[in-house]
Amino acid sequence: MLVVDDDFMVAKLHSRYVSAMDGFTVVGVAHNGADALRAAERLRPDLVLLDIYLPDMNGIDVLRTLRAAEERDASHPSTDALFITAAKDATVIRAALRAGALHYLIKPFSRTALQDQLRHVASLRTRLDELGEARQEDVDQIFGVRPPGSRGLPKGLAAPTADLVERTLRDHPGGLSASECADVGVLSRVSARRYLEHFVSTGRAEVTLRYGGTGRPERRYRWRG
Repeated sequence: MLVVDDDFMVAKLHSRYVSAMDGFTVVGVAHNGADALRAAERLRPDLVLLDIYLPDMNGIDVLRTLRAAEERDASHPSTDALFITAAKDATVIRAALRAGALHYLIKPFSRTALQDQLRHVASLRTRLDELGEARQEDVDQIFGVRPPGSRGLPKGLAAPTADLVERTLRDHPGGLSASECADVGVLSRVSARRYLEHFVSTGRAEVTLRYGGTGRPERRYRWRG
């Protein structure tokens, strides 16, 4: 992952957030657009955390330049982008979307918000790598389309993590315990169970009890349909 921000302390903070996550590595840091493009060419990161306001060029132009390089050279590895910026103007957000950004986080945001998005990006890349022929529900999930009734998460639950838990259950039709779901999704057991119980309460998942050697029942969750 390449972190691009003109503020040295912010870049350091975001790098620390990323490095604290299993499976994520910061390969470089840049503080302006030109350095970001050179670093991206040299390091070939999977993802760029990209600010809009850079001293020499707009972050959206950085992403457009990266995309143009990929189009010129088919062997050029694809780099995804997640914008992390204070820019709130809808025209800027629209431009970021059209340039190919996976998501857009408005500063200030919490460590959890960033890490949820990073997990979402990792899950998305994995899903695309594993897909041969996509079903419509696969496409809907990839493009962020949600069927009726899937919105309106309770306070404290984040959509990217809900998507991660949903995909984890879908990938394990035999069912999972909260601990198993947490291990697969790289979440805490408490967090995984909150999302699992939410899905049960909304009828999108079902729970069964399995008795083991301890005599205490284990709750196992399975996605409906």
